[in-house]
Amino acid sequence: MKYVFFLFTLFFLLPKNTTGQNKKEPWSEAQLMATQTLAEQIGKKQDGQLLIVSVGPDAVIKGSVNMGPAHEPAQLKQLKNYLKKVPRNREVVLYCGCCPFDRCPNIRPAFKTVTDMGFKKAWLLNIPKNIKTDWLDKQYPVSEE
Repeated sequence: MKYVFFLFTLFFLLPKNTTGQNKKEPWSEAQLMATQTLAEQIGKKQDGQLLIVSVGPDAVIKGSVNMGPAHEPAQLKQLKNYLKKVPRNREVVLYCGCCPFDRCPNIRPAFKTVTDMGFKKAWLLNIPKNIKTDWLDKQYPVSEE
């Protein structure tokens, strides 16, 4: 009897737990840009069409603009104000790199802001671990500041 009760309870609790883990992200897989792709574009000087924006603690990628941590309301407002002057058909690449996506407080509000503002070519730099592991350790182009 305890076994039946356990299975019955598990049956009703399991769907709630699994659906809670499938949180919808504001980006699609097609909107993720590989770090190697961006590094190659910078290396070939093909990044002129890209606006590369750091929404984390520091702008370490060569040619990127530092907007600061997007989870802070003042920094998110700064991002919005900066993007007001940018044509909506321009490619925008956002990155943070403080930690993996599932723990990053900055990428979701920043990416949602960019897409809500009508940017059709919005990219999120795919940094699975952090900026050190996925960019610096690979010796990709860095800011000279």
